[in-house]
Amino acid sequence: MQETVRTITALRGHVFQFSGDPFCDNPAEALTDWSDGLVVTENGKITAVGDAAELLKTLPDDAVVHDHSGQFILPGFVDCHVHYPQTEVIASYGAQLIEWLNTYTFPAESKFGDIEYARRAADVYLQQSFANGITSASVYCTIHPESVDALFEQAARYNMRIAAGKVMMDRNAPENLRDTAQTGYDQSKALLEKWHGQGRALYSITPRFAPTSTPEQMEATGALWKEHPEVLLQTHTSENRQELEWVGELYPEHPDYVGVYEHFGLLGKGCILGHGIYLNDREKSLIHETGTSIAHCPTSNTFIGSGLFDVRGSHFTHEPISVGLATDVGGGSSFSMLTTMRTAYEVAQLQGYSLHPVQAYYLATVGSAKALYQENRIGNIKVGMEADFAIIDPLSTPLIRHRMAYANNVIEQLFIQMILGDDRAIAATYVDGKRVYSQAA
Repeated sequence: MQETVRTITALRGHVFQFSGDPFCDNPAEALTDWSDGLVVTENGKITAVGDAAELLKTLPDDAVVHDHSGQFILPGFVDCHVHYPQTEVIASYGAQLIEWLNTYTFPAESKFGDIEYARRAADVYLQQSFANGITSASVYCTIHPESVDALFEQAARYNMRIAAGKVMMDRNAPENLRDTAQTGYDQSKALLEKWHGQGRALYSITPRFAPTSTPEQMEATGALWKEHPEVLLQTHTSENRQELEWVGELYPEHPDYVGVYEHFGLLGKGCILGHGIYLNDREKSLIHETGTSIAHCPTSNTFIGSGLFDVRGSHFTHEPISVGLATDVGGGSSFSMLTTMRTAYEVAQLQGYSLHPVQAYYLATVGSAKALYQENRIGNIKVGMEADFAIIDPLSTPLIRHRMAYANNVIEQLFIQMILGDDRAIAATYVDGKRVYSQAA
């Protein structure tokens, strides 16, 4: 039997770790940092975190140290709701949700039965994610099994922790983008058996949203998840007022939008609902009780004109909801998680709440990991967790450099990055302990 080759690497720089929940604790006390810190990894797992001067003494002679002195070492960002086939329609003009789907989304998604086309699109998507410090994501593919295979194949090249699934959609869509209740079930089952647990891949059963699935497909979806509770489930809810009215017309026998998913067994731990802007009190209680999560998509919600998600109300209540942060490309207008945090801050401001910077970074890392029930694996820099990191250059532009000269503390420095930073601030990205992106390259 061959011995396992030890691959020990370390990253040196200003290291940040979430030591608490900034929505429950004092935000400033929920973050621990080492200005000259070291993160030690072995075979894709974090084995030590702490002061560089102390930990450097413990490394073997053949350890490789990546020097990011003067830069911020953060957990890799986790994008908990994104549509990789829509990358080609990002920044499309003048439509709200239903028109957006018909005008931009469906024509783009119709191309993904071509495996080579899908592979090229998946590669573009992954490279954009890495360039923005995103190391894990929950991804919608299209109705084509080829679109799922292409994404998982490309992600496997990096051993990336990624969740994805075939969209299930058997009505209210172009004929070439519809499956059936049976084919949606059969293809999803075959794909999850093929991919879930292969490397760091996770399968997510993916009914697009209630209006594009018949009751028969929703029933088949619930049956599939009941048979395979180990996988995730993702869909949309309460994104747009017109959508709410539509759901009421299509499912008049149910009390509300989330009630449709409740009826078919599509709520629970491992389910993440995109948007959740217009939830009533019953729906909020149900989401809390079932352990369902919400993906907050601030750039999409504003760009498509959907509305303002209440991040304060989702956390500061006797029935808090698990919330992660998401780009929602292509409805979302940027792959940058820093830009997404900035928009989340602006959306909260419009509702009278100042989202603390530690809370914003938490949503983009631990929060999204919790939403996916993967917080024991990703989203933080702690011993035993997977070695995914985003490295931020805190002086990436002349304006940021000027503004940083007047920052009073490290939390203000983080805030400056999320308000003024973009992809230029990402110096490097590491997935599974390996560098997959470097701005210097």
